[in-house]
Amino acid sequence: MEPVNAAVIYYSSTGTLHALAQAAAEAMEKAGAQVRLRKVAETAPPEAISANPAWAQHLQDTADVTEAGHDDLDWADMVLFGTPTRFGNPASQLRAFIDTTGPLWYHGKLADKVYSAFTASNTAHGGQESTLLALGNTFYHWGGIIVPPGYTDPVQFKSGNPYGTSHVAGDGAPDDVALEAVRYQARRAVDTAAALKAGRAA
Repeated sequence: MEPVNAAVIYYSSTGTLHALAQAAAEAMEKAGAQVRLRKVAETAPPEAISANPAWAQHLQDTADVTEAGHDDLDWADMVLFGTPTRFGNPASQLRAFIDTTGPLWYHGKLADKVYSAFTASNTAHGGQESTLLALGNTFYHWGGIIVPPGYTDPVQFKSGNPYGTSHVAGDGAPDDVALEAVRYQARRAVDTAAALKAGRAA
């Protein structure tokens, strides 16, 4: 059977979500998936970006990361979305990309795929769970198969979020627990997509 096609589509302003996305993509590759790591387009005004040196630097550092397109969603058997939380919701940059997917949805090209998501906020409990649940609303509309990490691995009892990996960015870069959690979540999503793909082929 062909390997699972796995896309990691994320938005990151200062690098936290990028680090989690990279860890997820590496775990997917180790699990045998064909992987596309994709960032969504930056839509913030230049003056907002330049006012935060870390934001401007990260934008420069990731200039070589391919931007997400509809082809990535069409190609994928499973998609892992990553976004910082903005007032308890996904970042507008990721929403802007999602809001262009109507034609794919209309033709049924987003249905029956595996979806999962991860996030970060500046403070503890800073809207992490509601951000992941808000993304779930989109997956329901798409007819997707949502695969959360739940409490299905010991790392989940350390990270504490059954909806998806989350990290407190105000504490610094993703720590070992957050990285282990997102790797586990990525593998779980790949394994589920592989099982579905094998079942359909049979």
